[in-house]
Amino acid sequence: MDFESTRAAVHHAGLTPRGAFHPDPDDGVPEIRPRAPARTLVLVGNAGPEMWHRFSADRDPQQDLLDDWSGDVLTELAAALGAVALFPFTRPHLPFQRWARRAEPCHPSPLGIFIHPDYGLWHGYRGALAFADAIALPPPDRRPSPCESCADRPCLTACPVSAFGPSGYDVPACARHISTQAGADCM
Repeated sequence: MDFESTRAAVHHAGLTPRGAFHPDPDDGVPEIRPRAPARTLVLVGNAGPEMWHRFSADRDPQQDLLDDWSGDVLTELAAALGAVALFPFTRPHLPFQRWARRAEPCHPSPLGIFIHPDYGLWHGYRGALAFADAIALPPPDRRPSPCESCADRPCLTACPVSAFGPSGYDVPACARHISTQAGADCM
């Protein structure tokens, strides 16, 4: 399997390839078979509306869990590609944030959420494909954080209920707001 074929298969499944790397022993990537380390890890997630369109077409978003759909899609994709699927929502939790920083130019934002130079804050990780072989990968993208060149920090003042601040994301304040009529636009 080559990287471009893997990228194409991920896109075909309605997901977004989110970068890849060759893991070191200290990256926390589990063995994919007894005494068989993963030699390539391809992160898979979402950036933009494609995943949501596919999920909504495949499942009832009011009834089905996104994690269940992601698990089904990525497990099937991994089997077709000769990989093992790994997930951020299983226990014990795997270090997906560490992997993201190895795989692509993601950086902690002032909100504590990872920011990407192209996708901003609106992206996520649904899983990873672990391969036994070392797949040839493109050179790593090491762009700096977009926050480094942003003096005004509008992310800290954009929320109508100040749920975003220097100490992070106030999830309860956000949840209270979006559950009201006034929060409908935020939802």
